[in-house]
Amino acid sequence: MGLRFTVLASGSTGNATIVSSDAATVLVDAGLSGKKIEELMKERDVSGQDLDAIFVTHEHSDHIKGLGALARKFELPVYANEKTWAAMHKGIGELAEEQRKIMPTDSTMELYDLRIESYAISHDAAEPVGYCFYSGGVKLSLATDLGYVSDKVMKQLQQSDVLVLESNHDVDMLRMGRYPWNIKRRILGDTGHLSNEAAGEALCRLLDGGTRRVYLAHLSQEHNQMDLAKLTVNTILEDNGFFYHKHEFALCETYYDRPTPWDLVKS
Repeated sequence: MGLRFTVLASGSTGNATIVSSDAATVLVDAGLSGKKIEELMKERDVSGQDLDAIFVTHEHSDHIKGLGALARKFELPVYANEKTWAAMHKGIGELAEEQRKIMPTDSTMELYDLRIESYAISHDAAEPVGYCFYSGGVKLSLATDLGYVSDKVMKQLQQSDVLVLESNHDVDMLRMGRYPWNIKRRILGDTGHLSNEAAGEALCRLLDGGTRRVYLAHLSQEHNQMDLAKLTVNTILEDNGFFYHKHEFALCETYYDRPTPWDLVKS
């Protein structure tokens, strides 16, 4: 089959994604209440009982809010690196020892027919990671909550069939917004979030004709709009000589309050 996935929700109010192969179904992050995540999963005909595991990118509340509740209710193993476990321990409550799984940064594991790679990213968390998923000859990469795209991350994301990439803010909207300057400086910094412009510039280096779709994700409700993000990224790509009808490449949307349609990625 390859892979299929749905971004259940994406943004500062909460993040969660379902990735499914022929034999495995996993949740990446659980940044809304357990009840809300179950509601969103139900919209895509998935139950908590269908899940095999939860993978955590980092300990911020918009990524772990419902983690403890879901893991306890459905007795799910939870994978994160040691520093993330230490940082999120108080935020998720008690879990059985057998549910606490260590997945070191920059490591690879197999879950049935699904291969999962974690890789280090730059964000103001204990030891944040992104994930790449492989099955049936295809690659799906998730890359959000990163202040900049390093050469190492760029190498990790290459040859992705589908990419979920942060496009958090419009720089001018952020600078003119109501946030205090220390928060703005954090968002704009190397351990903050990718701007629309930075997302477009990263894609100029990533796209090689093999990437079919890019989902723009983790948009700020205060300092961005999807139409603006897509326009900015499109303009940067066009200015650098990308023509979508030749590349068969599409920019896709994610939402803070509803799941994306299932995307089936075939080899």
